[in-house]
Amino acid sequence: MPELPEVETTRAGIAPHILNRQVESVVVRQPKLRWQVPSELKSKLEGDCVKEVSRRGKYLLLRTDRGTVIIHLGMSGSLRILKSVEAAGKHDHVDIVFEGSVILRYTDPRRFGCVLWTEDQPLAHQLLSSLGPEPLSDQFDQQYMFAKSRSRSVPIKSFIMDSKVVVGVGNIYANEALFHAGIRPLQPAGKVSQVRYAKLTDAIKAVLQEAITQGGTTLRDFVGGDGKPGYFAQQLDVYGRAGQACKRCGRTLKEVRLAQRATVYCTGCQR
Repeated sequence: MPELPEVETTRAGIAPHILNRQVESVVVRQPKLRWQVPSELKSKLEGDCVKEVSRRGKYLLLRTDRGTVIIHLGMSGSLRILKSVEAAGKHDHVDIVFEGSVILRYTDPRRFGCVLWTEDQPLAHQLLSSLGPEPLSDQFDQQYMFAKSRSRSVPIKSFIMDSKVVVGVGNIYANEALFHAGIRPLQPAGKVSQVRYAKLTDAIKAVLQEAITQGGTTLRDFVGGDGKPGYFAQQLDVYGRAGQACKRCGRTLKEVRLAQRATVYCTGCQR
Protein backbone atom coordinates (compact mmCIF):
# COMPACT_ATOMS: atom_id res chain seq x y z
CA MET A 1 0.00 0.00 0.00
CA PRO A 2 1.35 3.47 -0.83
CA GLU A 3 2.31 5.18 2.43
CA LEU A 4 2.38 8.88 3.28
CA PRO A 5 5.72 9.67 1.55
CA GLU A 6 4.55 7.97 -1.65
CA VAL A 7 1.21 9.82 -1.55
CA GLU A 8 2.95 13.13 -0.87
CA THR A 9 5.35 12.46 -3.73
CA THR A 10 2.34 11.72 -5.94
CA ARG A 11 0.73 15.02 -4.89
CA ALA A 12 3.89 16.96 -5.66
CA GLY A 13 4.30 15.09 -8.95
CA ILE A 14 0.85 15.70 -10.40
CA ALA A 15 0.19 19.21 -9.04
CA PRO A 16 2.27 21.22 -11.56
CA HIS A 17 0.47 19.55 -14.48
CA ILE A 18 -3.15 20.06 -13.37
CA LEU A 19 -3.15 23.13 -11.12
CA ASN A 20 -5.25 25.98 -12.59
CA ARG A 21 -6.18 23.85 -15.61
CA GLN A 22 -9.77 23.45 -16.76
CA VAL A 23 -11.29 19.97 -16.92
CA GLU A 24 -12.51 19.17 -20.43
CA SER A 25 -13.90 15.69 -19.83
CA VAL A 26 -14.06 12.83 -17.34
CA VAL A 27 -13.95 9.18 -18.41
CA VAL A 28 -15.05 6.53 -15.89
CA ARG A 29 -14.42 3.05 -17.27
CA GLN A 30 -14.90 1.14 -14.02
CA PRO A 31 -17.04 2.83 -11.33
CA LYS A 32 -16.88 -0.11 -8.92
CA LEU A 33 -13.87 0.71 -6.77
CA ARG A 34 -13.85 0.40 -2.98
CA TRP A 35 -16.81 2.75 -3.11
CA GLN A 36 -18.79 3.53 -6.25
CA VAL A 37 -17.44 6.44 -8.28
CA PRO A 38 -20.23 9.05 -8.01
CA SER A 39 -22.38 9.27 -11.13
CA GLU A 40 -22.30 13.08 -10.92
CA LEU A 41 -18.48 13.27 -11.05
CA LYS A 42 -18.49 13.93 -14.80
CA SER A 43 -21.09 16.71 -14.75
CA LYS A 44 -19.60 18.37 -11.66
CA LEU A 45 -16.00 18.39 -12.88
CA GLU A 46 -16.30 19.18 -16.57
CA GLY A 47 -15.75 22.87 -17.23
CA ASP A 48 -14.36 23.48 -13.75
CA CYS A 49 -10.75 24.28 -12.82
CA VAL A 50 -8.48 22.64 -10.21
CA LYS A 51 -7.52 25.37 -7.73
CA GLU A 52 -5.60 23.30 -5.17
CA VAL A 53 -3.96 19.87 -4.92
CA SER A 54 -3.50 18.88 -1.29
CA ARG A 55 -3.16 15.83 0.93
CA ARG A 56 -4.78 14.74 4.19
CA GLY A 57 -3.24 11.55 5.52
CA LYS A 58 -3.18 9.20 2.53
CA TYR A 59 -6.04 11.00 0.76
CA LEU A 60 -5.41 13.36 -2.15
CA LEU A 61 -7.76 16.33 -2.50
CA LEU A 62 -8.34 18.12 -5.82
CA ARG A 63 -10.28 21.29 -4.99
CA THR A 64 -12.34 23.14 -7.58
CA ASP A 65 -14.85 25.99 -7.30
CA ARG A 66 -17.73 23.49 -7.20
CA GLY A 67 -16.31 20.95 -4.78
CA THR A 68 -13.46 18.51 -4.11
CA VAL A 69 -12.37 15.21 -5.62
CA ILE A 70 -11.17 12.81 -2.89
CA ILE A 71 -8.74 10.14 -4.09
CA HIS A 72 -7.23 7.22 -2.19
CA LEU A 73 -4.75 4.89 -3.89
CA GLY A 74 -5.79 1.83 -1.88
CA MET A 75 -3.44 -1.15 -1.91
CA SER A 76 -2.15 -0.91 -5.46
CA GLY A 77 -3.41 2.31 -7.02
CA SER A 78 -1.41 5.01 -8.78
CA LEU A 79 -1.86 8.28 -10.62
CA ARG A 80 0.12 9.42 -13.62
CA ILE A 81 0.14 12.25 -16.09
CA LEU A 82 -0.21 11.64 -19.83
CA LYS A 83 0.52 14.40 -22.35
CA SER A 84 -1.14 12.60 -25.26
CA VAL A 85 -3.90 10.05 -25.79
CA GLU A 86 -2.76 6.59 -24.80
CA ALA A 87 -4.90 3.44 -25.00
CA ALA A 88 -6.29 2.52 -21.59
CA GLY A 89 -5.18 -0.70 -19.99
CA LYS A 90 -7.32 -3.20 -18.11
CA HIS A 91 -6.82 -1.46 -14.76
CA ASP A 92 -7.02 2.17 -15.95
CA HIS A 93 -10.36 3.07 -14.38
CA VAL A 94 -10.67 6.87 -14.43
CA ASP A 95 -9.28 9.64 -16.66
CA ILE A 96 -9.62 13.35 -15.89
CA VAL A 97 -8.81 15.15 -19.14
CA PHE A 98 -7.60 18.75 -18.87
CA GLU A 99 -7.14 21.50 -21.43
CA GLY A 100 -3.99 21.08 -23.48
CA SER A 101 -4.50 17.30 -23.73
CA VAL A 102 -3.19 16.68 -20.23
CA ILE A 103 -4.67 13.52 -18.72
CA LEU A 104 -4.65 12.48 -15.07
CA ARG A 105 -5.10 8.69 -15.15
CA TYR A 106 -6.10 6.63 -12.12
CA THR A 107 -4.98 2.99 -12.22
CA ASP A 108 -5.86 0.39 -9.60
CA PRO A 109 -5.46 -3.37 -10.25
CA ARG A 110 -7.09 -4.41 -6.96
CA ARG A 111 -9.73 -1.67 -6.92
CA PHE A 112 -9.32 -0.98 -3.18
CA GLY A 113 -8.88 2.75 -3.75
CA CYS A 114 -11.51 5.40 -4.36
CA VAL A 115 -12.41 8.46 -6.43
CA LEU A 116 -15.14 10.41 -4.64
CA TRP A 117 -16.77 13.84 -4.82
CA THR A 118 -17.99 16.24 -2.15
CA GLU A 119 -19.39 19.76 -2.27
CA ASP A 120 -19.04 20.13 1.50
CA GLN A 121 -15.90 20.96 3.48
CA PRO A 122 -13.67 17.99 2.55
CA LEU A 123 -12.06 17.71 5.97
CA ALA A 124 -15.54 17.15 7.41
CA HIS A 125 -16.10 14.15 5.11
CA GLN A 126 -16.70 10.92 7.01
CA LEU A 127 -13.43 9.45 5.71
CA LEU A 128 -11.38 12.41 6.94
CA SER A 129 -13.17 13.85 9.96
CA SER A 130 -11.77 11.42 12.55
CA LEU A 131 -8.17 11.42 11.35
CA GLY A 132 -5.38 12.28 13.78
CA PRO A 133 -2.82 15.05 13.24
CA GLU A 134 -0.34 15.07 10.39
CA PRO A 135 2.99 13.58 11.58
CA LEU A 136 5.01 16.47 10.14
CA SER A 137 2.84 19.12 11.80
CA ASP A 138 3.48 20.98 15.06
CA GLN A 139 0.41 19.31 16.59
CA PHE A 140 2.25 15.99 16.54
CA ASP A 141 4.73 16.01 19.43
CA GLN A 142 5.72 14.03 22.52
CA GLN A 143 3.15 15.72 24.78
CA TYR A 144 0.32 14.79 22.43
CA MET A 145 1.50 11.21 22.01
CA PHE A 146 2.17 10.68 25.70
CA ALA A 147 -1.29 11.96 26.66
CA LYS A 148 -2.98 9.94 23.90
CA SER A 149 -1.22 6.72 24.95
CA ARG A 150 -2.14 6.65 28.64
CA SER A 151 -3.94 3.44 29.64
CA ARG A 152 -3.44 2.04 26.13
CA SER A 153 -2.29 -1.58 26.17
CA VAL A 154 -1.95 -2.03 22.40
CA PRO A 155 1.57 -2.57 21.04
CA ILE A 156 3.33 0.70 20.29
CA LYS A 157 3.63 -0.22 16.60
CA SER A 158 -0.14 -0.68 16.29
CA PHE A 159 -0.65 2.56 18.22
CA ILE A 160 1.40 4.72 15.85
CA MET A 161 -0.23 3.05 12.84
CA ASP A 162 -3.72 4.00 14.06
CA SER A 163 -4.88 6.82 11.77
CA LYS A 164 -7.04 8.21 14.57
CA VAL A 165 -3.85 8.74 16.60
CA VAL A 166 -1.65 10.04 13.78
CA VAL A 167 -2.12 9.78 10.03
CA GLY A 168 0.15 8.23 7.48
CA VAL A 169 2.54 6.12 9.57
CA GLY A 170 2.24 2.89 7.62
CA ASN A 171 3.95 -0.43 8.21
CA ILE A 172 7.27 0.26 6.50
CA TYR A 173 7.96 3.57 8.19
CA ALA A 174 6.60 2.41 11.56
CA ASN A 175 9.27 -0.32 11.56
CA GLU A 176 11.95 2.20 10.67
CA ALA A 177 10.90 4.86 13.19
CA LEU A 178 10.74 2.40 16.08
CA PHE A 179 14.23 1.18 15.23
CA HIS A 180 15.62 4.71 15.20
CA ALA A 181 13.88 5.47 18.51
CA GLY A 182 15.18 2.24 20.10
CA ILE A 183 11.68 0.98 21.02
CA ARG A 184 10.51 -2.60 20.55
CA PRO A 185 7.34 -2.83 18.42
CA LEU A 186 5.54 -5.05 20.96
CA GLN A 187 6.02 -2.64 23.88
CA PRO A 188 2.58 -1.54 25.22
CA ALA A 189 1.91 2.06 24.17
CA GLY A 190 0.88 3.03 27.70
CA LYS A 191 4.19 1.84 29.14
CA VAL A 192 6.35 4.12 26.98
CA SER A 193 7.68 7.17 28.83
CA GLN A 194 7.34 10.76 27.63
CA VAL A 195 11.11 10.93 27.09
CA ARG A 196 10.93 7.94 24.76
CA TYR A 197 7.90 9.43 22.98
CA ALA A 198 10.05 12.48 22.30
CA LYS A 199 12.57 10.21 20.56
CA LEU A 200 9.79 8.39 18.70
CA THR A 201 8.02 11.50 17.39
CA ASP A 202 11.38 12.89 16.23
CA ALA A 203 12.15 9.57 14.54
CA ILE A 204 8.77 9.45 12.77
CA LYS A 205 9.23 12.98 11.46
CA ALA A 206 12.79 12.30 10.32
CA VAL A 207 12.02 8.99 8.59
CA LEU A 208 8.99 10.36 6.76
CA GLN A 209 10.71 13.59 5.74
CA GLU A 210 13.74 11.71 4.44
CA ALA A 211 11.48 9.40 2.41
CA ILE A 212 9.64 12.40 0.93
CA THR A 213 12.97 14.01 0.06
CA GLN A 214 14.22 10.79 -1.54
CA GLY A 215 10.97 10.47 -3.47
CA GLY A 216 11.30 13.94 -4.89
CA THR A 217 14.87 13.22 -5.91
CA THR A 218 14.13 9.77 -7.33
CA LEU A 219 10.93 10.42 -9.23
CA ARG A 220 11.51 13.91 -10.68
CA ASP A 221 8.56 13.76 -13.08
CA PHE A 222 5.12 12.16 -13.22
CA VAL A 223 4.83 12.33 -17.01
CA GLY A 224 4.64 8.83 -18.47
CA GLY A 225 6.01 5.82 -16.61
CA ASP A 226 3.76 3.98 -14.22
CA GLY A 227 3.30 6.86 -11.78
CA LYS A 228 4.66 4.86 -8.88
CA PRO A 229 7.41 6.47 -6.83
CA GLY A 230 7.99 3.19 -5.00
CA TYR A 231 9.31 2.64 -1.51
CA PHE A 232 12.72 4.09 -0.93
CA ALA A 233 14.30 0.75 -0.08
CA GLN A 234 17.88 1.90 -0.23
CA GLN A 235 17.27 3.84 3.00
CA LEU A 236 15.61 1.06 5.01
CA ASP A 237 17.41 -0.22 8.11
CA VAL A 238 15.07 -2.97 9.32
CA TYR A 239 12.00 -3.46 7.12
CA GLY A 240 12.54 -6.34 4.69
CA ARG A 241 15.84 -7.25 6.36
CA ALA A 242 14.72 -10.03 8.73
CA GLY A 243 17.53 -12.53 9.33
CA GLN A 244 20.20 -10.03 8.31
CA ALA A 245 22.64 -8.26 10.59
CA CYS A 246 21.61 -5.08 12.35
CA LYS A 247 23.46 -2.15 10.83
CA ARG A 248 24.20 -0.80 14.32
CA CYS A 249 25.12 -3.74 16.52
CA GLY A 250 25.42 -6.70 14.16
CA ARG A 251 22.79 -8.87 15.84
CA THR A 252 20.39 -10.81 13.63
CA LEU A 253 17.18 -8.87 13.02
CA LYS A 254 14.05 -10.67 14.20
CA GLU A 255 10.68 -10.77 12.44
CA VAL A 256 7.28 -11.35 14.03
CA ARG A 257 3.74 -10.89 12.74
CA LEU A 258 1.77 -8.10 14.36
CA ALA A 259 -1.79 -7.50 13.14
CA GLN A 260 -0.91 -9.65 10.11
CA ARG A 261 1.96 -7.35 9.17
CA ALA A 262 5.68 -8.04 8.98
CA THR A 263 7.38 -6.49 12.00
CA VAL A 264 11.17 -6.45 12.07
CA TYR A 265 13.33 -5.24 14.96
CA CYS A 266 16.68 -5.62 16.68
CA THR A 267 16.68 -7.37 20.06
CA GLY A 268 19.83 -5.49 20.99
CA CYS A 269 19.06 -1.92 19.90
CA GLN A 270 15.35 -1.89 20.70
CA ARG A 271 13.91 -2.48 24.16
